[in-house]
Amino acid sequence: MASADVRKELLDCSVCLNIYTDPVTLKCGHNFCRVCIDQVLDTQEGSRVYSCPECRGESVERPVLIKNITLCNIAESLLFPQPTQDETGVFCTYCVDSPVPAVKSCLHCEASLCDKHLKVHSKAPEHVMTEPTTSLGNRKCSIHRELLKYYCIEDSVCVCVSCSLAGEHRGHQVEILDEASEKKKKRLRNVLQELITKREETERRVRGLQERRKKVQEKAAVEAERFSALLTDLRRKLDDLERKVMNDISREEEKLSLSISDMIQQLEIKKDELSRKIHHIEEMCNMTDPLTLLQESDMGEAEDIDKDSERHDKHIHDGEYLDVGLIFQTLHTLSQIVGGVNIEVYVPKPADIILDINTAHNKLHISDDRRAAFWSETNRNRPKTPERFQNWNNVLSSRGFTSGRYYWDTECSKEAWWMMGMCYPSIEREGDQSRIGENNKSWGLRWEKNALTVIHDSKEIQLPPKDFSKRVRISLDYEAGQLSFYDLSEPIRRLHTFTTTFTEPLHAVLCVYWRKVKNVYVDSWVRILNGQKNPM
Repeated sequence: MASADVRKELLDCSVCLNIYTDPVTLKCGHNFCRVCIDQVLDTQEGSRVYSCPECRGESVERPVLIKNITLCNIAESLLFPQPTQDETGVFCTYCVDSPVPAVKSCLHCEASLCDKHLKVHSKAPEHVMTEPTTSLGNRKCSIHRELLKYYCIEDSVCVCVSCSLAGEHRGHQVEILDEASEKKKKRLRNVLQELITKREETERRVRGLQERRKKVQEKAAVEAERFSALLTDLRRKLDDLERKVMNDISREEEKLSLSISDMIQQLEIKKDELSRKIHHIEEMCNMTDPLTLLQESDMGEAEDIDKDSERHDKHIHDGEYLDVGLIFQTLHTLSQIVGGVNIEVYVPKPADIILDINTAHNKLHISDDRRAAFWSETNRNRPKTPERFQNWNNVLSSRGFTSGRYYWDTECSKEAWWMMGMCYPSIEREGDQSRIGENNKSWGLRWEKNALTVIHDSKEIQLPPKDFSKRVRISLDYEAGQLSFYDLSEPIRRLHTFTTTFTEPLHAVLCVYWRKVKNVYVDSWVRILNGQKNPM
């Protein structure tokens, strides 16, 4: 109790009743925390008289605060006590009356020595001295109780002289510990550099994904503001439509942001793991004791952090843009219904697609209006020309597109297998490279064996075929480099968007397969619906 009273009298501030923080002294000799006395003097500012909270001694001028260095050191020692040698040191084995810090450890004697006992210790060669340590037993062979002096390369263990000459490691290739340690450090430095490089790559990808997420959010904000402005004149009649449009944008933003955020989270976890390994290896590389280093776990070699990084990055890139095309088309339709409303939106236009018979494979029958392609068992015997497809049942459109936004719709027979999309006119006309999607000159959607697939440059992405309507919309934004496929179900749903930079005119392309069901050829056709009042 007396000790507590002394502390309260000497070390506690009379204002806050806690141990002094940055203690200062007034002219009268009383001490206070600097913050506490400043606050007291501030409250006395208006009275033009300043007084000590302890003795009430007054002064006309604001007192000068003098730091009490001695009291400050005492208070800090109480607030932040230093660790004792008992907590952190290695002590002399022979000083039994009181713990004395050791300055060296003898591997031969398996003892730690203070300065006093080190002076009288044997200087014989077998008495090997090291820095103070508590793990002396780990430095001797468990069989021969000799010092571990060599490293067995074949078994990756440290061995003594007897083990290497007559023991189980006889005849094995061994190295001196220092040499083996340096080799291991060299290898670890290489691993360290690989890990640092991979961490930098991970950080680069994180930054890239964060930038893409920012673009998605900025695009969403722009589109939201744009739609809000467009619907000003239609507010009373079209409130429901506005809410739908804004919800669609929010869903697109949320979907893309969640996908990118998930990848960022995975990469951040991987970056933390790489940092942990780097820190561990750096500590190992800084070890001065070769035996400790060689017995330490490597934590594994550098790994390939993400073998599928290019595929994942491309997957995010393909879905980077908000899908606002269908919303624009909805507004375009409503603008025709509600007259007198000025909606200046660059919406996709329906493309007038006419098939080019000169490119059609001889197993394809082209309808008189040149809007439908049928597979035919009968060869059409058209002349072989450089424009005509020879191996795959393809046909191109007559028109090519070099700019603008367009869309075209198709309908397919129930049992047909087919491919459709767009391609450059420079696509091959013979061989496997003439197949839609099996090259870098075409982008396609395929329906085959109840499987729905998009394909480009021989890279396929499987799509869920559930409730597929067999009616497809293909939408092109040439300047933006986007080609999208939609299922004309209710409601319309986007299947996939390819994103690239187009370098040639784009033509529509169809491919209709032959198919037998119970040894009978099925009716296989694809028809372009644009401009057709009564499609098949």
